[in-house]
Parts: sequence; structure tokens; C-alpha cells
Amino acid sequence: MNRLYNLDYLRGLAAFGIMIYHYLSWAYGNFTADTFMGRVGIYGVSVFYVLSGLTLYYVYFDKMKPSTEEIILFFKKRFFRIYPLLWLATAAAILISKKVPDVWDVLLNLTGLFGFIKWDTCFSTGVWSIGNELVFYVFFPVFILLVKSYRIVMVLFGMLLFSVYLYFAFVKLVPEVALADQWKNYVNPLNQVFIFLGGFLIGFFLNNIKINNLLSLLFILLGLGLFTFYPVAGNAINLVSGVNRLVFTAICFLVCIGFYKTTVALPAVIHKPLTLLGEFSYSVYLLHPIVWGILGFIFKLLHLPEVLHPSFLKVVLSVICTLIVSYFVYEKFEKYFMKFAGRKKVCAG
Repeated sequence: MNRLYNLDYLRGLAAFGIMIYHYLSWAYGNFTADTFMGRVGIYGVSVFYVLSGLTLYYVYFDKMKPSTEEIILFFKKRFFRIYPLLWLATAAAILISKKVPDVWDVLLNLTGLFGFIKWDTCFSTGVWSIGNELVFYVFFPVFILLVKSYRIVMVLFGMLLFSVYLYFAFVKLVPEVALADQWKNYVNPLNQVFIFLGGFLIGFFLNNIKINNLLSLLFILLGLGLFTFYPVAGNAINLVSGVNRLVFTAICFLVCIGFYKTTVALPAVIHKPLTLLGEFSYSVYLLHPIVWGILGFIFKLLHLPEVLHPSFLKVVLSVICTLIVSYFVYEKFEKYFMKFAGRKKVCAG
């Protein structure tokens, strides 16, 4: 199997975009639905979900058999890929907050059960999506089993998940109420699992289909154009409810397909940093709020006047520090635990 480097690019860019979105919003205030960064803040995570379903399909579909041994091996690999850094980020966030956490909430976060029970309860920004991912991992072997052995049941199950997705978009999420006030409903894994399934189905239907580079590039450009200029304004709830939810989900699928099927070889000067960014994107995603909090603590400790550390400077320093810290955490911490699962470097999973 060949490594899907183009998906590394997209994963790294999505993580970088979410980091920039958070830093700018924390420094200057929230973005509205008509801004590019406001859309990145919402659908950058959706791109992660599509890529997760797609890459897991690519890695496991042919070799995963419906056996207890194979399923245990799958969850073992996911455990060592996800949990060590999740524990590190959770512990760091609790320390930075300087608050005594609820013991039950800590237990849910450390076990990953928060994704199943209290999906909106986490200690660091963005960790809710990791809880969603852990729920998706339970769905994944079911998808494999049904697609291989019970296709009709899979069709019905897919329709059910799509119906749930529509229920959240058109019923559960109310356009008249700000997204922040409906956050628990939005981050419900049942509202997101269809997007993960979409990535899985992209792999299933397009794995052996060749799409020329010109058409793949057109998919990417069309997706980015729609993502940027599709007319939506106001609160972010307008991005995730009603027809707009379907439009932006389709855009995510379109962009991911474009990156998935293109075979354009980028120059090494671009390829290497983008690939590396994709490889340590998990660290970037989980650690960037921690870096922001630590820098804020240092600025306060030094009693620097605001003129010496304006918002822009803090954003720049945070980006630089996050990339450096994330790289070393990936090399020295993530990789250390990956080897316990016997993880092969095939694609960004």
C-alpha cells in the first residue's frame, strides 16, 4: 500500500487552519459565518472526520476480517494512537486552568467515555472532536462487516445515519439560536457520524476509480471557491443548520475527493513540510490551546505591559511555539507509543 501523501497535506492544512482560527478568535473576537476563518473553524473539523473515514477504509478494508482478533487489534492501534496525547493534553489543560476539576469528568475524559456520555464535557478546546472520533471507531468495524457481508443492511443503516444527520440540521439545531447556546447538540457524535461515513464511502466507491489530475484540481478549486463565497452570514449556527449544512458537507466531500485522487507530485520544498505538518497534525490540534495558555501565563508572570505583547505578537509567537512543540511531541512522545501498537507508516490514519 502506498502512503496517501495528499491526504497528509490536507490534514496538516486543516489542523493549521483550526489553530489559526482559534488564535485569531481568542486575540480579536469571534468570526461570523461570512468570513473564511469562521468557516474554517467549523468545517476544518469536518474535514478531519472525512479524512478519518477515508484513511481507515484505505488501511483496513482489505485486511480486516469480522473476527474478535482483528477488532481487538484495530482498537489496540487506535488506543495507542489517540489516548497518550489525549491524556497529556487533558492533564496540561487542567493544570493551566488552576481549577479543581470534577472527578467524574476527569474519569470520562481519561477513558474516552465522554464521547459516549457527556460529549460536550472536556478540559481543552477541540477535545470534543476526539470524543466523536472514539465513537466513530465503534461504528467502523460495523461498516466493514456490513459492506462485506450485508450490503442491503448497510444501505439501510447508511440511510438511517443520513436521516439522523438531517434531523439535527433541520430540527434539532435552531437557526434563531446562537451556536454557542446549542453547542451540546452540535457536538453530539450522532450529528457528525454521517460525515465520517461519507469519508468511508468515498474510499469504497472511488478506491479503484482513476480521476485525472485536471478534474481532481477542479474539484479542489470548486470546493474552495464555494467554501469561500457561498452566501451565508450572521452567527455560525447558519453554517451548520438547514440546507447550508448539506452544502458545506458536500464541499468537504468534494475537496477531500480532489486531494484523494490527485497524483500531482509537488516539489520537495513544498512536499516535505506539508507531509511533516500532516504527520504531527494531531499534536498541533491538541496542543495549540495549551501553548496559548502557557504563553498567556508567562506574559502575566513577567508583568509585561500590553504594548510589549500586543495580540498580533502573541498570535505569531503561539504559532511558532506550537509548531516546534508539536514536532518534538510527535517525534519523542507520539511515535514512542505508536510502536506499541505495531503501527506501520502507511497513511495518515
